Amino acid sequence: MSQRILIVEDDPMNAKLFQLILTRKGNYKIQITEDPAYVIQEIQAGTVDLVIMDVSLSNSQLDGLPVDGLQITRRLKRDPTTRQIPVLLATAHAMKGSKEKFLRESGADDYISKPIVSADELLQRIETLISKRGHAVPPADR
Repeated sequence: MSQRILIVEDDPMNAKLFQLILTRKGNYKIQITEDPAYVIQEIQAGTVDLVIMDVSLSNSQLDGLPVDGLQITRRLKRDPTTRQIPVLLATAHAMKGSKEKFLRESGADDYISKPIVSADELLQRIETLISKRGHAVPPADR
């Protein structure tokens, strides 16, 4: 059975690129959404193996308030029922030091810059994160 990746992305072109790479080269099942409540629901239901999270979401709301990918990821990583699912942050706004800052602020597992220039690098990062999940010790509460 192929693994399921949830792509949280507000740009249709980026979403399509992720979808093409992951379905054609990676044989993953893909779901694309901008709805944070749906993300949480699907992870809690146990149907997601990994999340690719856009850092700057422009249309997403949770509990009636606008949220970005860092806030959603932080919420996922603080919840014992969702924190074991790997989150790969993706952003087009990468500047020097952004990777470390975004990972520290969100608790995400990894980070990749957009546009995706190497499908192989994206797939390798995903495979690494999913395989680590199988033997990972859950992080301690902070």
